[in-house]
Amino acid sequence: MFELRLMAPEDRVETLCEALDALDALSVSVEDADAQTDAEQALFGEPGMPPPKEGWQRSRVIALFPDEAQAKDAASVLALQDFFDEGCEVLGIATVPEQDWVRLTQSQFAPVEVTPEFWIVPTWHEPPEQAKQVIRLDPGLAFGTGTHPTTRMCLRWIATRGEGALAGRRVLDYGCGSGILAIGAAKFGSTDIDAVDIDEAAVSSTVLNAEANGVKLKAGLPDAAKGEYDVVLANILATPLKLLAPLLRGHVKSGGSLVMAGILERQADELKEAYAPYAVLEVSDSEDGWILMTARC
Repeated sequence: MFELRLMAPEDRVETLCEALDALDALSVSVEDADAQTDAEQALFGEPGMPPPKEGWQRSRVIALFPDEAQAKDAASVLALQDFFDEGCEVLGIATVPEQDWVRLTQSQFAPVEVTPEFWIVPTWHEPPEQAKQVIRLDPGLAFGTGTHPTTRMCLRWIATRGEGALAGRRVLDYGCGSGILAIGAAKFGSTDIDAVDIDEAAVSSTVLNAEANGVKLKAGLPDAAKGEYDVVLANILATPLKLLAPLLRGHVKSGGSLVMAGILERQADELKEAYAPYAVLEVSDSEDGWILMTARC
C-alpha cells in the first residue's frame, strides 16, 4: 500500500476528496496540518449532525492507493486540475508499512469498567480479578461496546439496581445496537427481554452477542416491541428520543422505569419539555458532557 499526502486550504478540501475518490483511492482522510502546534484548530461536531466545516485552514489530505504507480498517476492528474492552485501541494508518496491489523485493532480495546465489579471484556482479554459480573463483547458494526459514556451510564443504572433486581421484570431495549443493554439486563436477572432496532444488522449482532454471553432474549425490528414493560431502556440521540416520547412512554407500565441516554447536558431541558405530557424526567447520571435521564412512570 502507498499513501499520497497532500496539503489543501479549507475551501479546497471537499473538491480534493471527491477527486481522489474519482481516482479510485481506497480511502481518504483529512487531518489538521497544524495539529500539536500553537496554530492547532479544534473542530467540534454534534453526534448525527453534519461536520461544522469540511476541513481545517491548512488540511493534510491522505489518500491510500494499492500501488505506487497509481499514487503517482493520481498526483500528476491532480496537479493539472484548475482547483489545485494556491495553497494546494503534493507533500509526497510513502509506503504504508505492513501491519497485523487484527492485533492492532484488538490492542485498542481493553476491558471497560462499568462499576468496580461489573466489566465489559473483549473475548481476547481475561476479566479483571475484581470482576464479579462480565459482558463478553467484541467491537462490531453495531453501536455499543461500552466505551461510550452513554452506554456505561445505562449499564451503571442497571448494575446499581443490584443482583437479581430485574428478576421477573419485563425489559425493553429500544435501539439495541449490539444488544449490550439487553444483555446487561439479563445478567442482572431479567428473563423477559425484547431488544429492537431499525437496523437488521444490529438485530443480528444482538442475537449473536446474546448467545456468546449465554443469555436469552428476543431481538427484532421495532414492531416486535409489544405491550408494557417494567423497564424501557433507550440509548439513542436527543432528537429521535423527543420524537419517540409518546411511543416510549406508552411501553412503560404504571410504576415502571424509563431510562434514556444519548443526550448532551445542554439538551436536558428540551427532553424534559418533550416528555412533560407523559412523565417527569430527571437527570440521574452524567459523564463527559453526556447525561442519563430517567422517569418513574
